[in-house]
Amino acid sequence: MLDFMGLMKQAQAMQTKMAEMQAELDQVAVEGEAGGGAVKVTMSAKGALQRVAIDPSLLKPEESDILEDLIVTAHAQARARADEAVAEKMKAVTGGLQLPPGLKLPF
Repeated sequence: MLDFMGLMKQAQAMQTKMAEMQAELDQVAVEGEAGGGAVKVTMSAKGALQRVAIDPSLLKPEESDILEDLIVTAHAQARARADEAVAEKMKAVTGGLQLPPGLKLPF
């Protein structure tokens, strides 16, 4: 019975750490860029888009396809950086415990 109680305490501690990590991830901003910085996307590590900055030289009707591609590329880069930030936070919470592939916590 003692092992079970210890396990429950560890689970509760990890749950508390996960909640704290969630709150921290809202405060972590990541940026992605494309076109040599002509398009920049800023988002939270949880994936909330916060800002899109576009160089005025791209705001031409004939450049719309390029601009759309650059926005998608910048967002993908920011998302990858957000995933890295989440992985680092998870490593701190789990004490380096490797989660099974495909298991994404806390999302």
